[in-house]
Amino acid sequence: MNQSVKTNPLGEESINTLLKRFAIPSIIAMLVGALYNIVDQFFIGRSVGELGNAATNISFPLTTSCIAIALLFGIGGASAFNLAMGQGKRKEAVYYVGNAAVLLFGGGLILTVVTQLFLTPMLKLFGSPDNILDYARVYTRITSIGFPFLIIATGGGHLIRADGSPRFTMVCNLTGAIINTILDALFVFGLEMGMAGAALATIIGQFISGSMAIYYLCHYKTASLTKQHLKLKLACAGKIISLGAAPCSNQLAMMLVQIILNKSLTYYGNLSAYGSSIPLACAGIITKINQVFLSFVIGISQGLQPIVSFNYGAKKYQRVKKAYLKACGYGAAISIFAFLMFQIFPQNIITLFGNGSEEYYQFAIRYFKVFLFFTFWNFCQPITSNFFTAIGKPGKGIFLSLTRQIIFLLPLIIVLPLIIGIDGILYAGPIADCLAGITSFAMIFWELRKQQYA
Repeated sequence: MNQSVKTNPLGEESINTLLKRFAIPSIIAMLVGALYNIVDQFFIGRSVGELGNAATNISFPLTTSCIAIALLFGIGGASAFNLAMGQGKRKEAVYYVGNAAVLLFGGGLILTVVTQLFLTPMLKLFGSPDNILDYARVYTRITSIGFPFLIIATGGGHLIRADGSPRFTMVCNLTGAIINTILDALFVFGLEMGMAGAALATIIGQFISGSMAIYYLCHYKTASLTKQHLKLKLACAGKIISLGAAPCSNQLAMMLVQIILNKSLTYYGNLSAYGSSIPLACAGIITKINQVFLSFVIGISQGLQPIVSFNYGAKKYQRVKKAYLKACGYGAAISIFAFLMFQIFPQNIITLFGNGSEEYYQFAIRYFKVFLFFTFWNFCQPITSNFFTAIGKPGKGIFLSLTRQIIFLLPLIIVLPLIIGIDGILYAGPIADCLAGITSFAMIFWELRKQQYA
């Protein structure tokens, strides 16, 4: 084991070098995932208009479900693999990769079947008004076909990164995104296929990136995957799920909040001067713009995972602490930049996705400036939550992943609008962000003060 730790670059190379090597491809992979949605939003906004943008927002909880499954089995499998490798348990480590791959693709197939069978009631549950339902139905019925490939591409990327090939993850996702963008232009603008064209372009890109991930997993570098590694083992699956539960919980919480948010925007929008479609369309666009910022932060936290997991398993606690603090430094710089962009240029950003009425721009600008006010502080919670998962303390990771969405934001979205109407939804965001950041800071401060990190 000692020889393995000494020769593995995760235990020896400088933290700065390792963070750049693992975080940059991870950021690009996350950005590509965010850009899938933004590209569709751009073309749909320019061709179909406000109702089309609102429809993609209605279907967004299903995309969040895909990411949740990908993180559950992808980060869970990668964390279990790296912890086992850091402890010198090479043979055991390979089973985590094989089991995670099967769970990823199988989870995608199940979600596709469920979506196809219960599409209309699901979209109504997600808050779709009648004037948007047909658009959402066309778009989601097609995109759901690509769920298994979206999940294996996203979750498999974590397994590939754990194998020391972060660049392949980047290339895999970039390839799918470029194809999606080209086909979006062809299908939506060239062939005038509208919502169906955007959805078809999306699943073709996902099929290609997913196929590339499957190819790599069949040629894993650390150890050869065989059929026996693909047979599900209860112990392996249990550990994968426990370590992936925190990031998965965060995504599921986001999905639940998204559903409640859509319903609240529809209800309180109808009671305001904006109507239901303007708040839904604006919130959908701004949520996806915010995902671009979060892609950087989450990418840093994912790049941190193999470094922290390996060094914690090897009992190199000083390197664990240094890696966390470096990641937070980078996250803070990006968060401050995003905050300034959202506060200074909100109208310039929203105009990229089509024109609207005066009320449309008024609501969009207020949503940017108020709901996302604490963007400069939003690096702390995701990085800290993933840190606890990476060191094998999933309970703390799960708790932190739920603070922003479930413990703080969800009650605020329900209660504040009862007092001040649709403005209550806007003010719920910064209050939840502030409280989640404070909680994360308190927990990590206590963790890093322990003697083993001194």
